[in-house]
Amino acid sequence: MNSRKDNKNTISGIVSRKVSGKDIATIGMMVAIIEVCKYALAFLPNIELTSFWLIMFTLFLGWKVILVVPVFILVEGCVFGFNIWWFSYLCAWPALVLLTWTFRRQTSAWFWGILSGAFGLCFGLLCSIPYIVAGTVGGSLQNGLYAGFTWWVAGIPWDIIHCAGNFVLMFVLYKPVCTVMKRFL
Repeated sequence: MNSRKDNKNTISGIVSRKVSGKDIATIGMMVAIIEVCKYALAFLPNIELTSFWLIMFTLFLGWKVILVVPVFILVEGCVFGFNIWWFSYLCAWPALVLLTWTFRRQTSAWFWGILSGAFGLCFGLLCSIPYIVAGTVGGSLQNGLYAGFTWWVAGIPWDIIHCAGNFVLMFVLYKPVCTVMKRFL
């Protein structure tokens, strides 16, 4: 029979787990770190630490990141307004967490740099999904595909910058942050 400790990283263990005050504080700190880093780098186009932190939090804090993502997305909506871009975040950030969780046993900075860079390159594609839906609802599937495709293609230069930034940041910061997180968590 599985104990609660053995069951903590399964879907049923996550769903049945009670959230403690310490968990809430930890989740709040994770969202705060992501937001502060996002604002600190806002002057650089498509260079962000959100991907880095979501990967690191998924690797080191497990199930708690499932609550971080919706809180982060909600904060973004409250700060910048709820528009079609906001629905893009509902597709993109959970996809990154799911990918990270799938490969969580990897320990190579190269691996995480490549995954983070690939995510940056695919970010625009993931963010085109709400445009496809909106175009389809407002017209036809052809209109939706056209809207999503043109939105994605127009952003490819920015996705390339996003890819390079994510790769470099992850490759440079992965080992030192891992060392600190292993020491204190």
